[in-house]
Amino acid sequence: MQLPLDPQKAVNCLFIFALVLPKTYGAGDSAVTHGPIVAGENSVRKEPFSLPQGFSWDTLDLSSPTVLRELCTLLNENYMEEDDNTIRFDFSLEYLQWALQPPKWLAQWHCGVRVDANNKLVGFIAAIPADVRIYETEKRMVQVKFLCVHKKLRLKRMTPVLIRELARRVNQQGLRQAVYTAGVVLPTPLSSCSSWTRPLNLRKLKEVSYPGLRQDMNLQRAVKFNRLPKVTKTPGLRPMTKEDVAGIHSLLQANLLKFHLSPILSLQEVEHWLLPKENVIDTYVVQGDDGTLTDVVSFYSVSYKVLNHAVHTSLRAAHLLYIASAAANLMDLMEDTLVLAKSKGFDIISALDVMDNKSFLEKLKFSISNSSLHYYLYNWMCPNMSPDKVGLVLPN
Repeated sequence: MQLPLDPQKAVNCLFIFALVLPKTYGAGDSAVTHGPIVAGENSVRKEPFSLPQGFSWDTLDLSSPTVLRELCTLLNENYMEEDDNTIRFDFSLEYLQWALQPPKWLAQWHCGVRVDANNKLVGFIAAIPADVRIYETEKRMVQVKFLCVHKKLRLKRMTPVLIRELARRVNQQGLRQAVYTAGVVLPTPLSSCSSWTRPLNLRKLKEVSYPGLRQDMNLQRAVKFNRLPKVTKTPGLRPMTKEDVAGIHSLLQANLLKFHLSPILSLQEVEHWLLPKENVIDTYVVQGDDGTLTDVVSFYSVSYKVLNHAVHTSLRAAHLLYIASAAANLMDLMEDTLVLAKSKGFDIISALDVMDNKSFLEKLKFSISNSSLHYYLYNWMCPNMSPDKVGLVLPN
């Protein structure tokens, strides 16, 4: 059994970009120049692309609770599920609002497909706006998210049409670049990263046969090996509040300049992505004696349904988002993060080996998974980069 505990991998089907859009070979070993691969066209197709007979496009109004629940049902039942029917995503309404409605989101980029006969939602793809720094270049582009087609319709070749239609709608706003991730290798990754996981509730993970757990020790020894302190040790560590937005913005922007691929976050985006929301995002700051914020760490929450198990019905995973450490001991801060995540009921925490994460992963008993996550830029050429030069994390 292989559990889909990396939500970013759930957009693996985006590899179809390589089939229906111009090649994404812009980043590679031989790329020495920077810039678009294909220049922008003067005109953009005005008419939506044609769907199979009996289906129609719908721009989803996610401000409507009814529509949001429809999307939640579609994703939870069809987004990703293991062949042995053991686990699947359990997105909440609050999580989808967080992931799909950041500042400057556009309703027309929430692209749905409905059945004409009963108006049932059976397909979806989304994009959100993002300002991204690629080496020395700053570009407005989109992140592509939540490509999903009802499992009974996957032979109707609806996925390529969804992607083409989203690209058309994005092009209408004058944007020609996109960033996305996939678990498969396409021509050609900008960077290839590994996912690392660290058990927090080992007994439960053993009971649901979570893959990748160490098999060279019994449960009692493994529990002892993964034991964490009961309390945190970093002075001044506390949850983020709205008053911290400006300080966190300064910390993150200074830290993200170290990397070749990174987001350019506004104050509004820092508030949206990092201000704590129950069961969605947790952020902690370290405040010095003089009131200055010196460090920040954040992780977002993804829930799963455990199917066909006699005891457990759910699994909660924390995914490391952004860290900026200027004063605290990074190892202590990250161990405190594990303590906090466990205290909030998470069963496991995961992190990519991007940014400075590699410096603490092994020391804090994270284990590397057998899967990789590849970063791609659509319609942009630049040299590729090592994971430690990637400063962008894409929650899905």
